[in-house]
Amino acid sequence: MSNDEKLQNVHAETASTENMPEEAPGETQSVQPGIESEMSLTPVVIRDDYRGSDKLKGKVALITGGDSGIGRAVAVHFAREGADVAILYLNEEQDAQETLAMVQEEGRRGVLIAGDIGDVEFCKQAVQQTVKELGGLDILVNNAAEQHPQDSISDITPEQLERTFRTNIFAMFYLTQAAMPHLKPGSTIINTTSVTAYKGSPQLLDYSSTKGAIVAFTRSLSQNLAEQGIRVNAVAPGPIWTPLIPATFDAERVAAHGQSTPLKRPGQPAEVAPSFVFLASDDSSYISGQVLHPNGGEVVNG
Repeated sequence: MSNDEKLQNVHAETASTENMPEEAPGETQSVQPGIESEMSLTPVVIRDDYRGSDKLKGKVALITGGDSGIGRAVAVHFAREGADVAILYLNEEQDAQETLAMVQEEGRRGVLIAGDIGDVEFCKQAVQQTVKELGGLDILVNNAAEQHPQDSISDITPEQLERTFRTNIFAMFYLTQAAMPHLKPGSTIINTTSVTAYKGSPQLLDYSSTKGAIVAFTRSLSQNLAEQGIRVNAVAPGPIWTPLIPATFDAERVAAHGQSTPLKRPGQPAEVAPSFVFLASDDSSYISGQVLHPNGGEVVNG
């Protein structure tokens, strides 16, 4: 893909709030975590009326799952707010390159780091590379996840159970442990949990369990790090239009994605990323151990 084509993608993936799509198309993909460039309806990454104001000027952020979906939107919003960004991804090379182009379009530095966050050694290496190439680490965004629906708990194999927990929650421990020597007072950690942590999900038993664990991890870690001046918070998105959706569900369920929310539509990554900006910036300087809920109007406890 040429630089001109990448920049065309940047502009194609912006929209005003009034133009947010009302329905998801009934499409599927065969491999997780999904490829954003193969989606027929491109997720909205950032609103064209979003104005950065140097909320993160001079900061360095590491974002897992930063190649697409919510992670891509967070990377671009952070860059527009003045941060340099390390983008961790599994193997979605084209998506990662497009995200890097978007970050660079904002005039910020980016670095791509490919690997499996379920591997503790990779997590250590990723943090080291971030610090070496970008000069430090101020914001850790633990965002990457996987999900594999099953109709019965009996259908969840030990391999699936371990894999889901390793990606969704073990990796948060690994990356936070690796990041701690580089974080300092004023640094922030933001974890992506889910509305399923509060509502449950009959077909996503293991995934929902990891998301509940992330809430507890966030609350506990925030207390553990408070005296060091490091804030820890989380974001619990509802049904958002990302590559993970067509890569997880059948066409009928994908087409119905988000329709059960009070707002009657799926959310867009552009509607979630500002929550991460808020929690990463000094605007939330008196907030730690909390969870924000961009979920289409679902009222949840927590």
